Amino acid sequence: MKNWINKYLITAGALSIVLAGTSCKNETKKKPVEGNNGNTEATVANVSPKWSQLFIKNEGWFGGDGIFGIPMDGKEFVTATDSTITLFTFGDTMIGHHDGKTLVPEDFQMINNSVGILQGNTPNKSQISFHWKEGEDPKDKALFKPITPNSETDDYYWLGDGFVNTEGDDNLYIFAYPVREKDTTGIGGFNFQQVGVNLIQIPKGSKPPYLDHAQLETPFFDSETQTSFGSAIYVNTRSAGAPDPDGYVYTYAVSNQEGTKGLLVARVQPKNYVKFDQWRFWNGQDWVPEMGEAIIIARDVSNEMSVSPTLDGKIVLTYQRFTMGPEVAIQIGESLVGPFGEPEIVYRTTENETNETYFTYNAKAYPHLSKPGTLLASYNVNSFDFWADILKDPNLYRPRFLEIPLER
Repeated sequence: MKNWINKYLITAGALSIVLAGTSCKNETKKKPVEGNNGNTEATVANVSPKWSQLFIKNEGWFGGDGIFGIPMDGKEFVTATDSTITLFTFGDTMIGHHDGKTLVPEDFQMINNSVGILQGNTPNKSQISFHWKEGEDPKDKALFKPITPNSETDDYYWLGDGFVNTEGDDNLYIFAYPVREKDTTGIGGFNFQQVGVNLIQIPKGSKPPYLDHAQLETPFFDSETQTSFGSAIYVNTRSAGAPDPDGYVYTYAVSNQEGTKGLLVARVQPKNYVKFDQWRFWNGQDWVPEMGEAIIIARDVSNEMSVSPTLDGKIVLTYQRFTMGPEVAIQIGESLVGPFGEPEIVYRTTENETNETYFTYNAKAYPHLSKPGTLLASYNVNSFDFWADILKDPNLYRPRFLEIPLER
């Protein structure tokens, strides 16, 4: 199987991140942290055991990363009800069975993407189901496989953020990143590369395995800077429940520039979402048609993250600092393009403390599943020695959840 565990490590320097952290119990405390808006204290988020336990499974789907949560009614910023359907999307996914303590190689497979469907607003195991395709080969089991004109036979997808375009064509859109193996013989480095940014278009009412979906190649990728749109989406419309709607959908990208993993932003009206020449990019003063003129509005963010509103009309970024590492951070901004305050560390993960080969990454929030005054957020857990560790800890590769208080 591919050396997928390093997929988010864009530079070799990321490997040297010190996975240091502080232990955290299931309560809100104050702990000293330097650099939080000039303060020496930072709020530590509440651990959310029930949401974390929702993804502990011994049969079928039992692990995945990349998790994004999409409300299927399009109400991104309206508190979910008993009837709300949330689509969770995953990248690399583990399927099979185990006894909760050990795993044997012949009892599982890794596939490249899958989804989970939850009904309601609570982490009820009886209300969630997981889906992938049936097939003989693991590559045939992923729900989505690249089939666009520039795709190659062995390409595969990892999934980005998505939304239901309720003020446009009512389709579900999910960003999908085509990944291709590469020969590193004699040169070293990673044996895979992202080769584009595609958009999966799923008609309203479609059900897994989404055989009626379409795939669109987009121009929103730059290989030199690894600029890749779809890291987060903010639907700033009335139907989404945005507190200050302007009628645009804002799509965010990460880009390796100026020695940082920086955040870029574009916007377009919902009716024009797949008219890519209608997208406009923020250059610091205006919205312009050239992606290359987009400026960095936040630094040291993660490849996957979220952008959410606060009750007082501000915007909060939620992410893992430097993509990997123990620090879950938020930044509060004045608008969807900033300016944003200094990063505030709201949680330090402990999995990397108790297991030296483990690392944590790609924190993000779920506004519609959050309680008032808080953000429900998750982060992923992985291992630098994955194929050995998964056999001893079958449930390591799954999201962990937090509740981040915003009123303080």
